[in-house]
Amino acid sequence: MLGYLAGLSLGFSLILAIGAQNAFVLRQGLKRQHVFLVFVICAVSDALLITAGVAGFASVIKQLPWLEPLARYAGVAFLVAYGAKSMWQALNTSERLVASAQEETSAIKIALTCLAFTWLNPHVYLDTVFLLGAISIQYPGQQVEFALGGVSASFLFFAALAYGARLLAPIFEKPLAWRIFDVLIALVMWLIAVKLLLLSH
Repeated sequence: MLGYLAGLSLGFSLILAIGAQNAFVLRQGLKRQHVFLVFVICAVSDALLITAGVAGFASVIKQLPWLEPLARYAGVAFLVAYGAKSMWQALNTSERLVASAQEETSAIKIALTCLAFTWLNPHVYLDTVFLLGAISIQYPGQQVEFALGGVSASFLFFAALAYGARLLAPIFEKPLAWRIFDVLIALVMWLIAVKLLLLSH
C-alpha cells in the first residue's frame, strides 16, 4: 500500500503542471469533441511509459543518447506550429461554445494531434520513464504497486480534466473567452518550446 500511495502522490505532483498536453485535453473537453478518445490516449500512453520506466527501460534509453535531442527538437517544432495555429485562431476567428454550431473535427485528426502532444514531449519521458522509474527503485518488492499508483494518478487526472472542463462551458459561450484561451495556449506552447531549446545549451 505504501508503494501505491507513493506512486499515486508523485504521479499527481508531476502531472498537475499546466502543459501543452493538458491544454489540449482541456480544449477538447470544453468543445465536447472526442473527449473519451483523448482521455484514453493520454491515460494509456502515460500507463505504458510509467510501466516501461519502472520495468527498467530507463537504463536502456540511457544507452541511446541520440534519442533525447531528436525527441526534443521534434517536440519544439510541433509546439511552435501548434502555438502559431492557436494565435492565428485568437486573432482571426470568433469561436464560441455553442453546441449546435460546433464544427466536428475528425477522430483521426484529434487522435494524431493528441499522440503528438504526448509522444513528442520530452518532459513526458523525463517524468514517467526516468523520474518515476528511478524513484521506484526505492520501493523494493513494491514496484508493481508503485507503478499502479502512478498509472491511477494519470487516469484520474485526465478523466477529471477532460470531463470536468464542461463545467466551464458557460464562460466559453463568449468569443472573448475563446480568444483569451487561445492566446494563453499559444504562449504556453511557445514557452515550453523555448524551455526545451534552452535545455540543449
